[in-house]
Amino acid sequence: MGAIPYLQKPPPYILACMLSSANGLLFGMDTGVIGPVTDMKDFKSQFGGSQNATIHGLIVSSILIPAALSSFFAGYVADKLGRPKGISIGVFIFGVGAAIEAAATSLGMFIGGRVIEGLGEGLFLGNLVVYICEISPTSTRGPLTTGPQLLITLGLVVGYFTCYGTSNIASSLSWRTPWIILASLSMILSACSLMFLPPSPRWLTLHGHQDEADAAWDMLGVSHAEREKVELQVAVEEVPADNDEPENKKTHKLFEIFQKDVRGRTALAVFLMGVQQLSGIDGVLYVVRPLLFQQAGLESSEASFLASGVSALVIFAVTIPGLIYCDKWGRRHSIIYGGFGLALIMFLIGGLYAGNAVHASFGAGRWVVIVCIYIFAVIYSLTWAVSVKVYSAEIQPQRTRASATTLAHSSNWIFNFLVALVTPVLLSKSNCGAYFLFGGCSVIGAAVAAIFMIETKGRSFNEIEKEFKHRAPGRNGIFSALRRRSEKQDL
Repeated sequence: MGAIPYLQKPPPYILACMLSSANGLLFGMDTGVIGPVTDMKDFKSQFGGSQNATIHGLIVSSILIPAALSSFFAGYVADKLGRPKGISIGVFIFGVGAAIEAAATSLGMFIGGRVIEGLGEGLFLGNLVVYICEISPTSTRGPLTTGPQLLITLGLVVGYFTCYGTSNIASSLSWRTPWIILASLSMILSACSLMFLPPSPRWLTLHGHQDEADAAWDMLGVSHAEREKVELQVAVEEVPADNDEPENKKTHKLFEIFQKDVRGRTALAVFLMGVQQLSGIDGVLYVVRPLLFQQAGLESSEASFLASGVSALVIFAVTIPGLIYCDKWGRRHSIIYGGFGLALIMFLIGGLYAGNAVHASFGAGRWVVIVCIYIFAVIYSLTWAVSVKVYSAEIQPQRTRASATTLAHSSNWIFNFLVALVTPVLLSKSNCGAYFLFGGCSVIGAAVAAIFMIETKGRSFNEIEKEFKHRAPGRNGIFSALRRRSEKQDL
């Protein structure tokens, strides 16, 4: 009697993708923990209850710039050592930072821990998508590559409710416990990633180890029909093995992402990951929404924690259909339609404020804005949160995939920092200007996607590579791209 299909053990490559994605939980937990922790009375009493907005912003955002800096080199590290080792090292450093935060006896020590956390985060987070892209068959690459984003949103939920559970502890353990849990989990995932993640077969092929690559494919349980052998042969022909490279070429390999044949794709990935933050998602969720909840009467810390936890649950729930249907919707249409949807919500909120329809103490306008913010988060989670990260990795050729993808993540963190820095200032100067700015950036993102993006769903990396080489703009870049799209529609 045969086994029931849905009870069969999943292929090893799915298990590897699940383990790799699990590391995304760490980033989500940190994001979910830092806000509630800095609002706890024991944290404030130990590090100063009169922290001004600037100091609070420094505490929260001190992880971002170090992450952006280390992310620039993360691809190079993963290219030299292999994807699992690059991920494991980054997660270990992240865990060290979390442990320092848990043991902090001064505000400077706490911020130092966050800086170290950021350095580790930059090393591992972008490489999760790269690794999953490289070990997944074309038929399942889309849903599997969205796994880290799903675990990030789950981490938000875990982080918020961990803090909700520890907030009533009558000691510094109220705020130390979440960091102890995060540090412990980091060390476990670092060890598991190092011991149990198989090497990327495409990385092995790129470095001239074809026999080891074949063994890795077998270990992952990927069939011969799904290995895209032609693509692997092209990768070997594109770049010689490390041992055959001249020393001066090795020195400049970090900057291959700016070579003529790939810099357009590098720029597209960097732009998309940057404009993802310029949509205002973090500014809206972590600056605007808490302010509106306070105005609606949620003054206590516990009520704020609970409201934030419910928000995280909503984001996690809507990410699941985004994962399931990402290949059905496609990357290009998801980013274009999602961008216009985000812009529409931002313009609506900005219009309500500009028309003086939102009041702090009365009226339905404030509740309309709160509902709009949730709709905004739902649209973002279904579209840009999933598709932008996957697409940024998919369009890169094998030799620059890690470096270009992690550089794009660096762009994301830099603009995340700028949005966190600028949003409170914009809101203090104009109650509607920030929303119109974010809406305008979303429109620009959607327009650029409409002009320059190709659809990658269901296509092998070799097919994607050929399409980009065919479409490569010449000296008339944007006009060439527009003309080719018009010619294709005419056919």
